[in-house]
Amino acid sequence: MNVTRHFSDTRTDEGRVRFLLCPGAVQLLAEGHGWHHASTHATLHDAATYLAVIPQVPQALYEEALAELDRRTALELRYAA
Repeated sequence: MNVTRHFSDTRTDEGRVRFLLCPGAVQLLAEGHGWHHASTHATLHDAATYLAVIPQVPQALYEEALAELDRRTALELRYAA
């Protein structure tokens, strides 16, 4: 079954960043006032790293998205144990 799952969704006044888990890939979706980005990556780490080089992503949105990603990852690990 090919199911896409929202892993994290960060929203601020400056924009939105989503990490979606797909079979064998991770989609990175980011958007803000007047811009949109969509890319596919092999791993969650690769997608998070790539987020840093998108010029339109404001620093505050980037930091909040990474903090949310850390929270979700910790939660996933806690429930997996």
